[in-house]
Amino acid sequence: MMFFYALAFFMMVAGAFMALDLTPVDFVTQILSVFSGRKVKLKQSFKRSIKPVKIRGIRAIVRDSKEALRMEDQSSKFPQIVFASFVLAIVGILIASAMDNPFLIPILAIFFALLPFLYVLITAIKSKKDLNTALETALSTITSSYIRTESIITAVSENVDNLDPRVKPAFQRFLVQSQMISPDIPALLESMKKQINNSVFHEWIDAMVLCQDDRSLKSTLLPIVNKLSDMRVVAGELNNLLYEPLKDFVVMALLLLLEAPFMRSQNVEWYNILMFTPVGKILITVDVILLMIALVAIVRNTQPIEYRR
Repeated sequence: MMFFYALAFFMMVAGAFMALDLTPVDFVTQILSVFSGRKVKLKQSFKRSIKPVKIRGIRAIVRDSKEALRMEDQSSKFPQIVFASFVLAIVGILIASAMDNPFLIPILAIFFALLPFLYVLITAIKSKKDLNTALETALSTITSSYIRTESIITAVSENVDNLDPRVKPAFQRFLVQSQMISPDIPALLESMKKQINNSVFHEWIDAMVLCQDDRSLKSTLLPIVNKLSDMRVVAGELNNLLYEPLKDFVVMALLLLLEAPFMRSQNVEWYNILMFTPVGKILITVDVILLMIALVAIVRNTQPIEYRR
């Protein structure tokens, strides 16, 4: 009965959207614009500057996923991620209602709502690895050409056609600006630094800016590029250690999902206690909470190795 009540409520909400001729994505966009447009009081901003509040939990996950989208130049997709989160939260509520487990409703709603944000974080991890590989190749070839020619414009123009699409636009823009807009190479290099979010790349740009005044400093470029190679080697060596918790989590999650069907096949009485008594429902809720905490911890801790300046 709880499932039909929940289904009727969400159907009523869907009908309200249709009557108002309002799409859910537009609704979410308007909500986000209201929150983003709120002005922070001077007193509050002063307190935050003195003692910054460390964001934790769900807010930290949402912030990190939003930042990951911004770095990928896909900030426009954030309302769609929020909408997907709302839809999955409704799915979680319906599943918990179908199980007739009121304890599980808020937990499953939160768990399903976090899935789109966790997916963004997982894809961002892969994007970081791909970006490190692309930068390693690009900076290595450009640095070798620069050491030979002592001209960053010549070095970039010789190699720009062979660069990975992830880093190619930044170097193409640098060439166009140097040829048609401004001859100020250090300023153009500083502008290019903002287009790729990577600490080793930023260090390489800083060293290249110094090389424009003192060519003898070009010997400092190769050791910086070699940091990307070191990161790749160390990541390869630690790959099993980093992803071992993920493998264990997948196995434990499958065992947890198969727990109820397996128990039903072995002992129907135990299955009824687990699924239809308050103690059993609370036990299932605790299991889902632990599953959610483990998933969030694994996603946040399985990060690619990076140099910190």
